[in-house]
Amino acid sequence: MAEKKNVTQRKGFKTGEFVVYPAHGVGVVTGIEKHEVADTELEMFVIHFEQDKLTLRVPTAKVHDVGMRKLSDKILAKKVMTLLKGKPRVKRTMWSRRAQEYEAKINSGDLSLVAEVVRDLYRGEDQPEQSYSERQLYEAALERMAREIAAVNKCAQKEAVERIIEVLSKSAKLLRKAAESAAAKEAEEGKAA
Repeated sequence: MAEKKNVTQRKGFKTGEFVVYPAHGVGVVTGIEKHEVADTELEMFVIHFEQDKLTLRVPTAKVHDVGMRKLSDKILAKKVMTLLKGKPRVKRTMWSRRAQEYEAKINSGDLSLVAEVVRDLYRGEDQPEQSYSERQLYEAALERMAREIAAVNKCAQKEAVERIIEVLSKSAKLLRKAAESAAAKEAEEGKAA
């Protein structure tokens, strides 16, 4: 039987604060409870994930083992948005292997790795459509990233998604123009030779 305890902070985490749990993304610590399991008393963080309508109980002793961490700060969030401006990196390996790597990055809990997946799987209007599984991974990564960016910037998730898409879209246009310029320059140099 669960017995609520008047503890509001443990292991650097406190009730009411946003945390990142790798497999589920951003949640809020709603309490710290003690439970008796097999004659052993366990203290647990109660974490609520609003988007998923999920409440998770994590033993306080296992927090670091499972990779639970504090929300990123504004400096890291800004760096991650800059990371989106880079050129997408797509390995030439089989899709199943890339999909596994993308899934691992999404579930790592590392905002930078999630942003890489968003950047690498983003498709602009002028690019070919994604397969169903690519689209699923892209949307999962985008949602995970947007939740954390929204929590860091204290804005709505929809606003965070719009900002991420805006950065990706501008970057794709700039990369396309640079590639067109390089191709035109190469063609002129070919004519001159």
